[in-house]
Amino acid sequence: MKTRASHDALTFLPTTRAEMEARGWDQVDVVFVSGDAYVDHPSFAMAILGRVLEREGFRVGILDQPDWRSKEAFATFGRPRLFWAVSAGNMDSMINHYTANKKRRNADAYSPGGTIGLRPDRPTPVYAQRCREVCKDVPIVIGGVEASLRRIAHFDYWSETVRPSMLVSSKADLLAFGMGERTIVEIAKRLAAGADARDLRALRGVAYLLGKNEALELPTYELHRCDGRDVELPSFEEVTVDKRAFADMTRLLHHETNPYSGRRLLQRHGDRLVVINPPDLPLSSCELDACHELPYQRRPHPKYREAVPAFATIKDSVQIMRGCFGGCTFCSITMHQGRAIQSRSEASVLRELEQIASDPDFRGQISDLGGPTANMYQMRCTKPEVEAICRRLSCVHPTVCKLLDTSHAPTVSLLQKARSIQGIERVHIASGIRMDLASGEAAYLDELVQHHVGGHLKVAPEHVSDHVLAKMKKPAQKTFEAFSSAFADASKRAGKDQYLVPYFIASHPGCTTEDMIDLAVFLKRHGYKPRQVQDFIPAPMDIATCMYFTGLDPMTMQEVDTVTKLRDRKVQRALLQFFAPENWFVVRKALLESGRADLIGNGKDCLIPERAPKEALEARRREASTVRGDDAPEAPPAAGAKERGSASTAGYRRASRERGRRRPRTQT
Repeated sequence: MKTRASHDALTFLPTTRAEMEARGWDQVDVVFVSGDAYVDHPSFAMAILGRVLEREGFRVGILDQPDWRSKEAFATFGRPRLFWAVSAGNMDSMINHYTANKKRRNADAYSPGGTIGLRPDRPTPVYAQRCREVCKDVPIVIGGVEASLRRIAHFDYWSETVRPSMLVSSKADLLAFGMGERTIVEIAKRLAAGADARDLRALRGVAYLLGKNEALELPTYELHRCDGRDVELPSFEEVTVDKRAFADMTRLLHHETNPYSGRRLLQRHGDRLVVINPPDLPLSSCELDACHELPYQRRPHPKYREAVPAFATIKDSVQIMRGCFGGCTFCSITMHQGRAIQSRSEASVLRELEQIASDPDFRGQISDLGGPTANMYQMRCTKPEVEAICRRLSCVHPTVCKLLDTSHAPTVSLLQKARSIQGIERVHIASGIRMDLASGEAAYLDELVQHHVGGHLKVAPEHVSDHVLAKMKKPAQKTFEAFSSAFADASKRAGKDQYLVPYFIASHPGCTTEDMIDLAVFLKRHGYKPRQVQDFIPAPMDIATCMYFTGLDPMTMQEVDTVTKLRDRKVQRALLQFFAPENWFVVRKALLESGRADLIGNGKDCLIPERAPKEALEARRREASTVRGDDAPEAPPAAGAKERGSASTAGYRRASRERGRRRPRTQT
């Protein structure tokens, strides 16, 4: 009689030697090392990549959140027959660990119970080193969001330095960037056929570090519309000392991201050369369907005693597409998933919905039906021959391209069929709505408002200042106004009292205190009181990050006002929540320094009252009673320093913090 434990050992990918042996294996082909807990769901990278390899006949072991302090945990499965696949997890580790103010977060959504300290900062090179200690001659392939966004020299916000390609710090044989399903299977097949790590360098979607005595070979991947020439980026040494060179590097990189026409990139790091091949080609609908219809258990591995918070968010959601052609300068989606929209077939999505609805524990509510954007499903360029050579960074900015098919008919059809499935009571839309695409689509808005909005709809206008929006590559303020009007009209037709929940960003490059005051006045006039505020975080490789670091727009080389001091970022955040009593003193000072005393008092547009409320005085007393360094962030350790979360610390927080001193910032 089979026990539940033996059943799980055969249905989940093995995470221990015992689970491996229960399958009758004495070795695995690939050990997948990840900083996340193992959730066997197609929204989690280790699950989808592991299952794709399994479909092709490869044996995969999952090493989830291994103890990185020694190599013992990395020897769990013994020597992998083919290679190590190393990833920090679904999310960039530094954004996962730190707030925009560089303070340690109190929870990790990708760990059981939200426990912090189960992975180090920048785990990819740490894990790679441990893998090398276990088996020196087994190829190491790094990938995932963290490695993908660090494939070239990049600005690191948390150390305020320019760091080299993660290939340098990890000493990996190969870096696979992008989503990686096709790439990881091809790597496994070639290694299984007797190839070595150097033979993998011709693959699309990979980068590698050329030995100082090795010659650069001519590309052998399919060129499509590429002219076959290489593009050499400014060297690591140049971009470290010259901000114009850094801006040049960013511009060149972003113009070579079209998988059909992008050229191979080269960047020197001392006497070594980082080589970045063009991105892999988009998956077809059939290929994407196949990736999502594998035997996922759709739950965390049962070994965890506590829930994995990230799973609760996506448990009853369904991804219908990937990629984004919006090109927002502060967003990393396009640099990882690509600009081309890759959509699943309607039939595949409906099959997944039927599977969810048949689960006895399902409560009838689909939490989301979307992707990076809910209303880009099946949208593509109407002229493939133009798409193959296009170098626009956005299909919708500054205006929607006339060649873009913006029909919402496929989305409407999918929504209608989804809610008709037996057992599904409601399908919510939690993914963002691209307002410039939806405003003129009355049929889509009627469908959305009537059946898929539960009283409020989240949208992301991000700002109200057109010059700030231009730096974001977001549509002008009038687009939000037009969508608000269209949404209100649709709600009226449906006989429903519904409203929008807009999201805004503070401290984005190009945004001044005066711009934030204008945004605060807009919020006051429209009755918006944002409970959640998004602070701009400069993620590696983003165009906005280049603006933050260099003070230059890399596309125009014009100067951009940037907010870099934490105390100034605090002001912008406070202005977004001007109504919070504890922000009264910060808002008042900002208004007086900007010559906007007219916004203090009891007038219609006034942001704060003349007198400090009691809560503001109490907050100031509490702040004064805590002797701390002014704006001192809990910064991540410098390279070479001991990571927190090691044996002498508790999670990510020191047992007793030093007060009143600012830790020196170490250059790496």
